[in-house]
Order: sequence, then C-alpha cells, then structure tokens
Amino acid sequence: MRLLFRQRLFSWFDSYDIYDEAGNTVYTVEGKLAWGHCLHILNAAGDHIGTVREQVLTFLPKFELYVQDQYVGCIQKEFTFFTPKFDIDCNGWRVEGDFLEWDYRVTEACGAQVASIHKELLHWTDTYVIDVADPGSALCVLMLALAIDAEKCSRN
Repeated sequence: MRLLFRQRLFSWFDSYDIYDEAGNTVYTVEGKLAWGHCLHILNAAGDHIGTVREQVLTFLPKFELYVQDQYVGCIQKEFTFFTPKFDIDCNGWRVEGDFLEWDYRVTEACGAQVASIHKELLHWTDTYVIDVADPGSALCVLMLALAIDAEKCSRN
C-alpha cells in the first residue's frame, strides 16, 4: 500500500492530507492547540481514529501514539551528536535510515520490512511517500512518520 503524505500550503497548525496512489484522501491530519505537538488523525469519513501527542517536560522529544483512545506505543529521540536516532516502543518495530533526508525504513525485530518512507522532490509543499507492506499497519506507520516529522520541525 502506498500513501502520499502532503503538507498543506497554507496552514496555521500542522495539517496534512494523506492520499492513496489513485489520489483519494485516506487520512486527514489536523494539528490541535496544545502544549507540544498534538496531531489528530481522521479517516476518509472524518472520524477520529488516532492521535500523536508530544510529551512535554522531557529531556528529549517523546511522542505517544494512540489508536482511538488506546495507547499503542511511543517514539523517543535518543541522545546523539550528529545523526538522529529514535527508540520505538510500538509493535516491536525499529526505525533506521537517514532521517535528515527523509529516507528511512521501519522494520520488525526479525528484520522484515514494515514500511519505507522517503521524500519526493520538486513539489510546492513537502511530499513524502510511505510504502507499507501490510495495509493493517498503515495507521501506526503514519503515526511514526508524523512523530518524526514533528520532532524535526521542533528543532528548527
């Protein structure tokens, strides 16, 4: 399953549209006013299905992931000097690659690829491609990508 993650050109808060390969809106992401980043994920019908919430007052950025209102895991930036690394507590997954260039993979503990994420060039707004092996994992993969994007934005 391929998802296209496009940031809206004019948006006060973090706001994204997530499309499938045919151009259909699969998810909408809306930033909410809160301490730290708080992103609500809506399905195509407009129903709230997930939340990415930044924990405040932590030494390094940490984001909690919720499907509906149920906690499913978190992602936290690790202390490094040059290349960013993340510790993921979600489905036993790991994330590796070049986060600064938006070219990374999500893998299972056994090494099987869950998803790959990369940035497309030559667009008016930031456009990212998320290739997910199992469509049932798409929401959790999207939440991880949103948390990594929010962490990068908070550094700038």
